[in-house]
Amino acid sequence: MSGQAVESERFLKELDNWVGENSAQLVAWRRDFHVHPELSRGELRTTQVVVEELRKAGLSPRVLPQGVGVVCDIGPAGPLVGLRADMDALPIAEMTGLSFSSTVEGVSHACGHDGHTAILLGVAKALASMGDLPIGVRLVFQAAEEVMPGGALDAVTAGVTRGVSQFYALHCDPKLEVGKVGLRAGPITSAADHVEVVLHSPGGHTSRPHLTADLVYAMGTVITGLPGVLSRRIDPRTSTVMVWGAANAGDAPNAIPQEGRLRGTVRTGDHATWALLEPLVREIIAGLLAPLSVRYDLVYKRGVPPVVNDAVSTELLSQAIASVGPNALADTPQSGGGEDFSWYLENVPGAMARLGVWSGHGPQVDLHQPNFDLDERALAVGVRTLAGVVLQAGLHAR
Repeated sequence: MSGQAVESERFLKELDNWVGENSAQLVAWRRDFHVHPELSRGELRTTQVVVEELRKAGLSPRVLPQGVGVVCDIGPAGPLVGLRADMDALPIAEMTGLSFSSTVEGVSHACGHDGHTAILLGVAKALASMGDLPIGVRLVFQAAEEVMPGGALDAVTAGVTRGVSQFYALHCDPKLEVGKVGLRAGPITSAADHVEVVLHSPGGHTSRPHLTADLVYAMGTVITGLPGVLSRRIDPRTSTVMVWGAANAGDAPNAIPQEGRLRGTVRTGDHATWALLEPLVREIIAGLLAPLSVRYDLVYKRGVPPVVNDAVSTELLSQAIASVGPNALADTPQSGGGEDFSWYLENVPGAMARLGVWSGHGPQVDLHQPNFDLDERALAVGVRTLAGVVLQAGLHAR
């Protein structure tokens, strides 16, 4: 047996032993975070718990400059492998009925970040308990993933990507059964931008629209026109889609209102197309409203680029997933959702995988729904996957 094979066998055996002995602790961490969810950039308690647990393992964590979020290095000097977990919750009231439901009114971990944080804590403890690691590791417990353009930018600005050769992350996927980890090379999420249009009119009586600017008609023109024209200006193979989420104007049925507001998102699966969207949206809206004498203000807020999985990193992550079990690795489609892990990959190569959290029984409740829950057996799978990619990256670096 080669030296690398012996090292791999030792590493994976020690990892399995740690997971087997500490599965209850993974669940306890996850439930603690679940009971005490915190909104983006307010993850003070979560940060404190993470710091305390890392110090118990003999590690030296640092709180990021914003006062929330943690970075911690483990192992030998030299090139580092980065592992990231997001910590924030959502402004969604929980309706799971769990015995450990959120105790914070109107806030819950409806996206599984409690699981992500528990998994990375487990990876930290497992790696700290081992002997020599095959490569240095940087753990990043990140705040504010759920807001655009995302707390990842804060972490990158604080220097967490410096010295890191690859970055990896997991995200819960309720469409995959527990025990499965979904992976694909190339784009795995989409860019996501926000569009807000505020329209202005002198207002008037609905019996005399020709004497004023018909604001509601103009809103309707933008509501239908922008998605339609955009679909004719962008290659459909880029999976670009514009959808409105809010439209508000007026109260009286016989009065043309003076102000209306539209809000929506523009998403694309193509990185190059993302750079073209803002000027194109501005051009289309200007053209649609030009004949209608309605004034408007447009706020286009760029969100996050797509997460694009690097080919080499994807291969290393696939090997780590395969070490979890012979049937663990699964294909996964590109998602229309956005993920600020993409900002790390604008600086260094890496990959994100989808962690199956569906129990295999009952409905597959989607992320961001008030009754979302995860099968806690997935926590051990997540630890084995992220710790496993440390092994694969270390062997590859030689």
